[in-house]
Parts: sequence; C-alpha cells; structure tokens
Amino acid sequence: MTSKNPLLICLMGPTASGKTDLAIELAQRLDCELVSVDSALVYHGLDIGSAKPDYPHHLVDIRDPAQPYSAADFVVDVDRVAADIIARGKTPLLVGGTMLYFKAFLEGLDEMPGAEPSIRAEIAAQAALHGWVTVHRELAAVDPLSAARIHPNHSQRLSRALEVYRASGITMTQWHNKSGVGEGLAKANAGAFDRYRVVQLAICPAERDTLHQRIALRFELMMAAGLLDEVRSLWQRQDLNDELPAARAVGYRQLWQYLDGGCTLDEAVNNALAATRQLAKRQLTWLRKWPEIGWIYTDHAGKFAQSSLSENLQLLPGKKPLDLALNYLVQTPL
Repeated sequence: MTSKNPLLICLMGPTASGKTDLAIELAQRLDCELVSVDSALVYHGLDIGSAKPDYPHHLVDIRDPAQPYSAADFVVDVDRVAADIIARGKTPLLVGGTMLYFKAFLEGLDEMPGAEPSIRAEIAAQAALHGWVTVHRELAAVDPLSAARIHPNHSQRLSRALEVYRASGITMTQWHNKSGVGEGLAKANAGAFDRYRVVQLAICPAERDTLHQRIALRFELMMAAGLLDEVRSLWQRQDLNDELPAARAVGYRQLWQYLDGGCTLDEAVNNALAATRQLAKRQLTWLRKWPEIGWIYTDHAGKFAQSSLSENLQLLPGKKPLDLALNYLVQTPL
C-alpha cells in the first residue's frame, strides 16, 4: 500500500449492531457511496428478512434467488464498483456482516482453503441425518459443475467440495478455473490492502444481552412486517429449493422449514432467533481476530459506550457512534 492509493472505508459488525445506520450517517456527512457486503442483500425478493435498507447501496438486488452468488463474484463486483466510485471523486464505504466477503476482498484469493475440521464434521453430521444425496443436492445448487463430476456416493470428494465453498464462499470450480470469472478475479487476488488505503471500523453493543435483545426485537418487527409471506412467495417458486444460498439465509431457512411441515411456526421463530445469535457470535469471533480494526462499542440506547480506537480520542458517554467514527477517520493517517 502506498500513500497514492485511494481511500476505502470498511464498516463491519455483527447483525443488528447498528452498522447500517452509522454507514448512512457517514455517507451523508462525508463524500461516500455505500457498498453492501451482505450475502442476502444481493438477492431480489429477500427484503424484509435481510433488513434491506432504503438508502442507496451498491450490490443490492443484483441476483435472482435462483442464481448462487459467491465470494469470488463479490470481489470482482466490488472492485468494479469501487473503481467507479473513486473515478467520480468519491470514497467507497463498504458496510455489512458477511465476513467471508470482507476476507476475500481484503486479503485476496491466492490459495484454496485447507482442511476445516469443524466444517467437515458439520457436513458429516448432515449426511448422517439426511444422507449424502442431500449433501450432493446442496453442492449442485452452488457448484453444478463440481456436482456433475462427483457421484453422490463419493462422500470424501463431495465433502471436500462443499467444505471449500462453506469455508471460503468460493466454489471448487472457481478455484480450479479462476479465469472463469474474468480478469477481475485475477486482479483481486492481490487483496485490497495492496491496492487501497483501507480504514476499518467495527460497531457492536458492549453487552451481549443488548445485542440479543436487538436481535429479538428486530425479528419480531420483521414477522409483523410480513416476513412469513415473503418467504412463502419464495417457497412457492418451482425453480427454488432449500439448498440454494438465498433460501439458506438466516430467518428464511427456518421459516422455509415450517412451510415444508418440518416444525411449528413457534419452533421456526425460536430456531431463527437461535441461528441469528449464533451468526452474531461467529461474526464477532472473526472480527476479534482481524487486525487494525477500530472498535465502537455502544450502550443499550445505541450511544457511545467505550472504544479501543485511540487513547487520544476525547469522547464522553452519551456521544453518538458517528462522532467517534468521524474523530477516528480524522486522526487516522490517510
């Protein structure tokens, strides 16, 4: 990275942390355009359950739910979008919680992921419960070329192909044939850190209970807004099934199971809440291992609680996260 590289801001955080609101405030205050980093927002028709924002974001509503979208697709798209934003004299602000997308874009796509024992165990448990045919069907939904080459009885190869996708968000086919997604992927292999001046922020409630309360309230509001009907409209489509990435999004997957007759509505809601809490935990685990992130912790009211951004920041309790973020951006060498 050199001082001549263009500025790119990343705002991360677990689901229901308030990152979208903060991103909109930053975009309105600064000369930024927002770029979504969210694997559900890319799909048409996933509106209520994905908390699709009204404020303009790039990379929202760009795919039909029947079309899988991978981390490799994302790095090509986001590089193109960021270049266009910069060419118009503005700053790209990437905001979202799909950590595989952030990782692929920021670090690059040089190496296929190694063995992931935890993911492999999940796949084995899935196969033991539902059969390898179900695993093969899931692989076919995201990587039809690999699925066509692998017989459903070849459990080791099948498991590895799905493991690679779950670990990286990139299919085995794309890893073996990077040219298949064009020159953009080859360019993105270097990673954003080598091509941009990246400033990273993360926002999260200071207390876990606060985050869980926000998750519960948000899902309650989604259900009241018609989430079940939204999922039903997808479920009724003949070209969709529950193995596609769009249908496996948190909230959608659990309500789909209810529509299939696999559980009661109350059970589906409880399962969705549990899955959302687990998602938030995974997001936080990833973020806490990620270097050079400025953390903004908030209280139950969404105001500033504490920060690890800088000892030089003079901020008092009650300040808005926007104040902290702006202060950090001003003091960060750009």
